[in-house]
Amino acid sequence: MALSDLLYPDNPKRKQELINLHQELLDCMSTNFHATNELVEVLNKHLGCTITPIEMRESSTVKENCEIIIQVMSEIQRQVQKIDSDMKEKLEPVLYQKLYDIKEPELEKIAIAQRVFSIILGEATSTAAMVAIKLLGSNFLTLTVSKLIGLLAAIGASVLGGVSITIIGLGLEMILHAILGAVERSQLLTAVRSYEKHLAEFKAASEKYQRAIHEVTSSVRQQVQ
Repeated sequence: MALSDLLYPDNPKRKQELINLHQELLDCMSTNFHATNELVEVLNKHLGCTITPIEMRESSTVKENCEIIIQVMSEIQRQVQKIDSDMKEKLEPVLYQKLYDIKEPELEKIAIAQRVFSIILGEATSTAAMVAIKLLGSNFLTLTVSKLIGLLAAIGASVLGGVSITIIGLGLEMILHAILGAVERSQLLTAVRSYEKHLAEFKAASEKYQRAIHEVTSSVRQQVQ
């Protein structure tokens, strides 16, 4: 046991809390990577996108992995924005407005979108149009992804952003080893509270993100059956 642990017996407990929070974050990030790849597969297959799938890098830091998923989320945002721009350019204003009218039947919206994709892609399935409508007609772009990108950036910039995502080994100790006594205790308390706040917000935003993607992917599976 370190001298600082003898002087401040709650320190080992704080360190374990930090490790547990770190693992919760990694589990949540892993689920987001998986969900993002599911959406990437749908966009590439049905909307002609060429987005590269991503994977968590165990040898990299939290910040670096945050940047990986932020990059692909930003690319998804650009693709959805492009779809919206194509719709606005090629549709009459009345038809374009129907795409965002919550009172308009979804089947009608899909039929409108399919006209545009037939021009853009040469031919288009109802599945492609349905995916576009699901993404355009929800808060997926304006709220869900933007919120998650902001939280990922905050986590990457936090006190533990430089820690390797692998918690086995000396990842945490690399930050904590030089901190002694009351200074260590203060730093640990600050880090734990910061992590708890980030994680609570991140988990809530991640659940919305994953639900939005699940709605799209489950609809695709129903369409192709």
